[in-house]
Amino acid sequence: MTDRHGGNITKLAAAAGRPAGEILDFSANINPLGPPEWFRPLISAQVSSLVHYPDPDCTDLVRAFAGRFGVAEEEVLMGNGETELLYLLPRVLGKGLAVIPVPAYVDYAAAAELAGLTVERILLREERCFVPDLAEIEAALRGDEIVFLGRPNNPTGSFSPADVLRQLACSRPETAFVVDEAFADFVAEESLLARERPSNLIVLRSLTKFYAIPGLRLGGIVADREIIRRLRAIAPPWSVNTLAQAVGAAALRDVEYAEETRRFVRERRAELTGELQAIPGLAVYPGTANFLLIRIDRGDVSAPELARLLLADGIAIRVCDNFAGLDQRFFRVAVRTAGENGRFCDSLRKALGAACKNKVRRRTPVIMVQGTGSNAGKSILVAALCRILLQDGCRVAPFKAQNMSLNSYVTRDGGEMGRAQVVQAQACKIDPDVRMNPVLLKPNSDTGSQVIVLGKPVGNMDFWEYTRDRTPPFAAARKAFDSLAAEYDAIVMEGAGSPGEVNLKKRDIVNMNMALYADAPVLIVGDIDRGGVYASFVGTMEVLSERERALVKGFVVNRFRGQEAFLAEAHEYVLRHTGRPVLGIVPYLRDLGLPEEDSVSFRDGLIDGRAPEGEHVEIDVIDLAHISNFTDFDPFRIEPDVRLRVVRSPSELDTPDAVILPGSKNVIGDLADLEERGMAQKIMELARGGRTEIVGICGGLQILGMEIADPFGIESAGSRTLPGLGLLPVRTTLAREKTLTRVAARHLASGCEVYGYEIHHGLTDRGNLSPLLRREDGEGIGVGADGGRLWGTYLHGVFDADGFRRWFIDRLRVRRGLAPLGRIAAIYDLEPAFERLADVVRKSLKMDEIYKIMGL
Repeated sequence: MTDRHGGNITKLAAAAGRPAGEILDFSANINPLGPPEWFRPLISAQVSSLVHYPDPDCTDLVRAFAGRFGVAEEEVLMGNGETELLYLLPRVLGKGLAVIPVPAYVDYAAAAELAGLTVERILLREERCFVPDLAEIEAALRGDEIVFLGRPNNPTGSFSPADVLRQLACSRPETAFVVDEAFADFVAEESLLARERPSNLIVLRSLTKFYAIPGLRLGGIVADREIIRRLRAIAPPWSVNTLAQAVGAAALRDVEYAEETRRFVRERRAELTGELQAIPGLAVYPGTANFLLIRIDRGDVSAPELARLLLADGIAIRVCDNFAGLDQRFFRVAVRTAGENGRFCDSLRKALGAACKNKVRRRTPVIMVQGTGSNAGKSILVAALCRILLQDGCRVAPFKAQNMSLNSYVTRDGGEMGRAQVVQAQACKIDPDVRMNPVLLKPNSDTGSQVIVLGKPVGNMDFWEYTRDRTPPFAAARKAFDSLAAEYDAIVMEGAGSPGEVNLKKRDIVNMNMALYADAPVLIVGDIDRGGVYASFVGTMEVLSERERALVKGFVVNRFRGQEAFLAEAHEYVLRHTGRPVLGIVPYLRDLGLPEEDSVSFRDGLIDGRAPEGEHVEIDVIDLAHISNFTDFDPFRIEPDVRLRVVRSPSELDTPDAVILPGSKNVIGDLADLEERGMAQKIMELARGGRTEIVGICGGLQILGMEIADPFGIESAGSRTLPGLGLLPVRTTLAREKTLTRVAARHLASGCEVYGYEIHHGLTDRGNLSPLLRREDGEGIGVGADGGRLWGTYLHGVFDADGFRRWFIDRLRVRRGLAPLGRIAAIYDLEPAFERLADVVRKSLKMDEIYKIMGL
């Protein structure tokens, strides 16, 4: 037997034999965007008011309703859903007959019959697509009746012009016309309330469908003041609760959400109509709201049978055989998101055994890792999941729509991308691809960044320029994701910072907006070692919209030290408050052996500077304000005889065996900063002392030179030339075009092979100086002086080569008076680190649950 209404999610879940959260409900016509962004915070703010009775007069809500539709407050009554008002109405109108053009909402007749009225149905003609013939309706009127009309009509979606209905009401003043505009907000046409309304025309409005709050229940009625007085006399007191009143008042004043909904529904309805019309054996009736009426023209399956087949696949539709004028050939579906509509159409084709016009879309399994904040462990967790999926036989790729980092890498084809996604690609055992990080922002000032899209720089922008219109970068990110998803068995996505940054999330392209596009289930990871992780889990969920919250499937506690049993109570609290479980506890992992994502970790001391036991050398890395590609120094962390320190002030810089000036995204700014801090003077003193080896990598090479010219204002305001430290007799000009290239070369003094990549605007003239390295094509690169004690190169990754790195360290040892080791002491190979990481994370997470969430 067909249910009287759609949307009984409890009954649908029981019939499907699965949790309610796994039912994709097309049987109820609810706004596919979900409630407005302000819905949850408003509810939260009103909870304290629940100790008081609701305002029985709905003062603010009525004021908002009247203002929204341009009517007097005395002509408005609010109710616990439009249906409550519908059932009261026949009792106060003093009529004996209800005239209902059908098919129509089933409760019109139910409300009339309950009030003792006789019901007369006028059958709408199918050949007219069930559009009411108002002349035919007028001919049936006698003067003692209520006419019920839906505008748009449910379930047909037909829409009667406002002027014609007004004329009909004016021509029949003795007849009461009840126009149900429950779905009118979905239509870009004027409401019957918008202009002068005849006294015998009564309009019902629902807020539950358009604002996606059917569980809250809220509706209103506009009628002649005397009718409102009679209704108020029989309406139950306090029927509109405090929360509903607050939400309703805010909703009625939210013009932006209404406009966005109409645009979104119009586009999705057109797409869904086209897909359904392409399926043989279906007739789709034109609709104007957020639902479509469909007829099955096949003898082998009825709508009830189809509903059972779809429900077995987790999809619910509204069978329409209990609507007068329809039979078991008809069903109704809501308009939902593009992904949900696509899933429905695929399931429908499968249920009907229909040949697909297009190949059934393959949804690539995907999971997204977001965080409670920066440096929560997202990048490492993504790398771990990538390696776990690879171990389990999946061809997997990482993806981060937008990365803000100074630590970049050049791919084989000369594209620039974030280093974190390079490491993740290594975890997948695939070549880095700019599609894995389609948008890279490289900060070059306190408020500005160089913008790199699909590996190529497109310009420098400050924050406001970039956030003003993110349509082009988001389009590039979506296209890159689609391309990767079509090639791989699974995608592991990464967010940035926190998805709960309320000042950024609307224009954010890397967290929830990307997750919504990809229909990606989300894990939120938090760093318990920093404290406040459970409050961060709850707080993050509280600021997400309902659509965003629906994507969150659970939490991961990262960097835990201690006994997990002590966390049980906190996990129960999080589950109770958010409805989401903690899906894993990852222990604190020291000496992981993987490059850090960005300078947050670099500056937070993950290079801790501890001295190894026994004989060793000390290498100090200067912490530049705009440091980039700091992973150049990661290989030193695994060497047994190296103390690696990050130095921030001259007082910390004693007499190390080597000082390295790293890459910089703003060399001119960093050079000025070194002068201001007194660090430049200290470095020059060390150079004169003759004991310390001074090395410059990329921007560091430029700083060590005689001067840096910036004629095109790449890193400075206007044309500017600054003197360098003068330790290397070279001069650099910042060119307009950026050099992006991978390099294999031989270090001439040691004979060691090195490899890496160059990313720079600088053109450095070394004059007649001999090169430091020679590339495979014979070109000399790099420059040295003072017997090789002062040198620089543009080559990032030069220390990755185990042989050269040991040669460099042994030379420092000899200068210090220690014997060289003469052999490679550490192999910079990330494979053992990936395997160890995957092993720990696999044991720490509920991987079976995560695979189920991904659909694997």
